[in-house]
Amino acid sequence: MSNTQVQEQKKERWISADRRPVVIAGPCSAETEEQVIETAKRLKATKKMDIFRAGIWKPRTRPNSFEGVGVTGLPWMKRVKDEVGLPTTVEVANAKHVELCLAFDIDILWIGARTTVNPFAVQEIAEALRGVDIPIMVKNPINPDLALWMGGIERLSAVGLKEIGAIHRGFSNLGEKFYRNRPQWQIALEFMRKMPEIPIYCDPSHICGRRDILQEVGQKAMDLDFNGLMIETHIDPDNAWSDANQQITPETFGTMITDMVLREGYEDNPVLQSKLDYMRQEINHIDDELLNLLSNRMKVVRDIGEYKKENNITILQQKRWNEILEKAIKLAAEREMNTEFIIKYINAVHQESINQQEEIFKAKK
Repeated sequence: MSNTQVQEQKKERWISADRRPVVIAGPCSAETEEQVIETAKRLKATKKMDIFRAGIWKPRTRPNSFEGVGVTGLPWMKRVKDEVGLPTTVEVANAKHVELCLAFDIDILWIGARTTVNPFAVQEIAEALRGVDIPIMVKNPINPDLALWMGGIERLSAVGLKEIGAIHRGFSNLGEKFYRNRPQWQIALEFMRKMPEIPIYCDPSHICGRRDILQEVGQKAMDLDFNGLMIETHIDPDNAWSDANQQITPETFGTMITDMVLREGYEDNPVLQSKLDYMRQEINHIDDELLNLLSNRMKVVRDIGEYKKENNITILQQKRWNEILEKAIKLAAEREMNTEFIIKYINAVHQESINQQEEIFKAKK
């Protein structure tokens, strides 16, 4: 593919809410020129990906780890674009990275999670891109901070960038055992609600940290109407220089994407829309009843609070709380409901009950 053809692809706006799904794939790290080119060729052969990614600079948690080949790898990415015919994307963490990527005609940039947490770094990147027409994506910060994520995008938008996307890669959580980074889908969904004009992509590789659940997490993202995926691939995953456990071969990637089910929206189908609207009205009625019941419960809670205050009884009655929790867990199991969800719900209701009674205790007679 010629440079002109690749430039025409850029004009089609890869990072666009109108394009779905966009699949980004490539190695966690560019290691050697042979590895990069071979990965790109094998990925293109799957006919299941759109954009080639590779880490050139790798911010690592601790020193003396492989931190990327640096500028040495940018000509390799140029070869992917010129010879293999794939648009390319690279992570940038400062203005110098931006300058080098532009010099080597990288098509799309992304800001990593460790950089998103630093507004000064994001602003530096934004200023380096002022007046430049290039797509850029922003990964969520390491910590679950929606405002920080949105703020990064707002900084880029403020300097005139038009093609901006978001990447959901999960959030660090001390003690997490199942995921590498807990997805906390509700934060991504709230981002989608607050910034509906910004396309959002899922990075299952960093959420999972292992290969066996990549398909499951990727499918969930697509079921939640994400605009696409970013999957780390390697020609020899077990011997990758970074994040070996979460990378898959290009051929495994091709099978994974083939097996995914892409569900479309319903707005253009009157029959589907009518049925969904009817069922959603049912949910609305149930939600109204739940809120009424909670309101009634809190009224009783306040009455109990008054009684406790008058009789000098502590707010927390541990035996009673244990009974409520045990009963809820038992009923959840009998009704085939998720126990973890019920525990979170009951805890939230209990905490609000305590808050209500504390306000009564603080109030003067």
